[in-house]
Amino acid sequence: MSSSLFNNSSISISVSDDDSDELGRMRVRVRRKRKKNSHRFNNDLTRRVLRFFMRHWTILIFVFAAGLLLFEATRIGRKPSLVVKPKRGEVETQSSVEKSELKELKKPSPENRSESNLNRLDPVTKIIHGVRQRCLNLLPPEQLEQLDLPANEESKSSVKKLVYLSDNNLPYVGGNTTFSRQLSEGSRFNLFTGDQTFDQREKSFKVNETTEIHCGFYNENGGFRILDEDKSYMQDCKVVVSTCAFGGGDDLYQPIGMSEASLRKVCYVAFWDDITVASQEAKGHKIGDDGFIGKWRIIVVKDLPFIDQRLNGKVPKMLAHRLFPNAKYSIWVDSKSQFRRDPIGVLEALIWRSNSVLAISEHGARSSVYDEAKAVVWKHKATPEEVEVQLAQYHRDGLPADKRYKGKKALSEASVIVREHTPLTNLFMCLWFNEVVRFTSRDQLSFPYVLWRLKVLENINMFPVCVRKDLVNSMGHVRKAKPLKSLLSTH
Repeated sequence: MSSSLFNNSSISISVSDDDSDELGRMRVRVRRKRKKNSHRFNNDLTRRVLRFFMRHWTILIFVFAAGLLLFEATRIGRKPSLVVKPKRGEVETQSSVEKSELKELKKPSPENRSESNLNRLDPVTKIIHGVRQRCLNLLPPEQLEQLDLPANEESKSSVKKLVYLSDNNLPYVGGNTTFSRQLSEGSRFNLFTGDQTFDQREKSFKVNETTEIHCGFYNENGGFRILDEDKSYMQDCKVVVSTCAFGGGDDLYQPIGMSEASLRKVCYVAFWDDITVASQEAKGHKIGDDGFIGKWRIIVVKDLPFIDQRLNGKVPKMLAHRLFPNAKYSIWVDSKSQFRRDPIGVLEALIWRSNSVLAISEHGARSSVYDEAKAVVWKHKATPEEVEVQLAQYHRDGLPADKRYKGKKALSEASVIVREHTPLTNLFMCLWFNEVVRFTSRDQLSFPYVLWRLKVLENINMFPVCVRKDLVNSMGHVRKAKPLKSLLSTH
């Protein structure tokens, strides 16, 4: 029997052996009972799952099939499972293609890259002799405010005067097709360019104090028409930063990073056509009553002279001296870029400091015109036939295959061109423009040739890629401009 002792300070309970055995058996029964309940629960869950599947199996199969179709739909438009490498004809496996696709997915889209690049002012740097230095060494801001254009000096160039060939007596047929009308069979020369023969081409490379040359604007009926008030504005420009967007191809990016002095002294001019005006107005970018959008004066060009919009873009790019007859300096910026430096400071750094008359960006990937020709064909930027014609002519003329010209790259990227308007640089740009018209619109192919032929152009600054990256924020082309449609081909 159990015995109990009670007192005021404690309570103690004594349990006999019989009672403890009975309690142990009860615990065992409780444990066994719990195990049975757990086992029964698992069985019940299994039965319910099976019962649910048997009842709704058609729905489950339908959901699975729909998910599989959705997955396959997301793969539409991807590369095929077998991809032939262009050079050796080797076949890549599906796994290697997927790896390359994953790499592409990790890269930011052009839109994201553009948004991240817009309005960036941080300098581009590189390591020189173990020290990180800025690629473009501009003067401090307080000195930029004090910069002014150098006084006029007598030109020491072998070219003193250019005479531009023109003929305003050619008949005017009328209609937009006149402006893109070819003057010679198989030629792109027209009423805007004049019909330059091969003999005239050869003579144009012979430098004299007074040199005659075709240089666009051959006939007043040739196209590229600009309003009189715009012409008046352009005639007053002494320093100009220019760009263009024809065919609605690109957006307009406001220049940044300039000093107050440059804002007063520099003209910012963007050339548009009616297609670009309409596309930009649709985005809310409307030209103001004063002709400006932000800092850019918008010049709307009528009757573009070429069907090829890339060729139309070469007019403001290469012939700034003809569009701005009184300008002393010009800076060209491709429409895919945002100019982000002080223009007067750029002139000081790339022209005055190096005693140059022309500064142009080097090509980042290649050095040889012959290598560039292969890349142009490979990327479908020109047909193999027209590139072959151009390179065959250059080979006959003796253009060497050297990858460098006087220790520097002979190949330019040409998205940024900084130059002083002298008779010699104007001649260079006219020769370059005529080569682009005669052959392909890929100006990288003709630049080394003209540089090689015009041997008197010594003081040229071929600045490296990192300087170009410091000059502009690269935004990329928004879309490809479509060629103009001609209603009639007249010869």
